[in-house]
Amino acid sequence: MPQRVTLAELASFAGKDLGHSEWVQIDQPRVNQFADATGDHQFIHVDPERATPLFGGTIAHGFLTLSMSVTLLDPLLLEPEGHGSWINYGLNKVRFVAPVLTGKRVRLAVKVAEITEKRPGTWLFTYDVALEIEGEAKPAYIAQLLLMSVAG
Repeated sequence: MPQRVTLAELASFAGKDLGHSEWVQIDQPRVNQFADATGDHQFIHVDPERATPLFGGTIAHGFLTLSMSVTLLDPLLLEPEGHGSWINYGLNKVRFVAPVLTGKRVRLAVKVAEITEKRPGTWLFTYDVALEIEGEAKPAYIAQLLLMSVAG
């Protein structure tokens, strides 16, 4: 559940580490569903026999793991008083660093980069995130997520 904060507290969160999401397993049915939804059936994602020599098995689509970021972030979000809804505003500096082997678990590490009031009742939150892969030294990706809080 998002953390509710007063408007006076918002500025104090810039630069703060908010911790990690729960671990989520990336299984083959999820990867296959993403392939079906996007039409990206590249063998490295959906054909274990062909993908194994390259990666040791199939790997998740980078955009699948990136699309999970907002859901993983949700329990860590800062919700300013008067908040009504979240709007995905964009991404900055996305880099896919390491593949996620199907069957692995991932979690999101979150830090507040910046909070900017765009107009009264509307706040732009910039979060530095990294999708960690259990047991791996490198994250799957690093990025900045931009979410707009709109008063409701």
